[in-house]
Amino acid sequence: MRSNQPIDLEPLQRILGHRFHDLDILRCALTHPSYLNEHPQKGTEDNQRLEFLGDAVLDFVAGAWIYRHYPDFHEGRMTRLRAALVRTETLARFSRQAGIGAVLRLGLGEEEAGGREREANLCDAFEAVIGALYLDGGLGAVEDFVAPLIGPEAEATLLAEADMDAKSRLQEWSQAELRLTPRYRIVTESGPDHAKTFEAEVLLGQEVAGRGTGRSKQAAEQAAALAAWESTAHSTASGDRTNSAPTRSPSLPAHPD
Repeated sequence: MRSNQPIDLEPLQRILGHRFHDLDILRCALTHPSYLNEHPQKGTEDNQRLEFLGDAVLDFVAGAWIYRHYPDFHEGRMTRLRAALVRTETLARFSRQAGIGAVLRLGLGEEEAGGREREANLCDAFEAVIGALYLDGGLGAVEDFVAPLIGPEAEATLLAEADMDAKSRLQEWSQAELRLTPRYRIVTESGPDHAKTFEAEVLLGQEVAGRGTGRSKQAAEQAAALAAWESTAHSTASGDRTNSAPTRSPSLPAHPD
């Protein structure tokens, strides 16, 4: 949907399972800063404050859900799983499932640059929508919407051991198989000081083996390590197992935001 067209919020409200009493707060959650740069006369605010609130609410809801569903997990395991559930890539995927990208209000430049598919934008908007949902409907409305999303995600994460430390797993594999130690570098950083997004690359030798984004440099490096694992180490390990080589199965990582 073009940013200068009216936004039909009915489909999103149905997906959220909540009819907003204050639609303006939902519109605010869908307003990227670039939109206000081009439409300052609109008299609203962008979604950054709601994003800040939604981030905190998601941390709590995910943590409470893990606490209830995994009573045998120790604190460290719960922390890693929560991080996997709220990392940038996961929340961007949830955002796509809810159709949030289609109703984002973007500036023309951001629109033409593919802003509706940019993971950082989708993640930020999802958090902002959660913040709006919390303010308008309370914690129960957030839990009703989020629980069906994080349940399958938690199961898949644990099955893939994706809550484990990606960098450690990649380093163990690359040193054993390639005699190389992964090197990381931050290639871009964007966003306001309170909500920066970093993009990292991991190199094996001189080759870029993976890229990833995150809300901190460490989270971006973990995401890059996961991407490298999935594109390089995991496929190699799978092939080795098919030919009956290693008994060890490094199914991998992802440490998140």
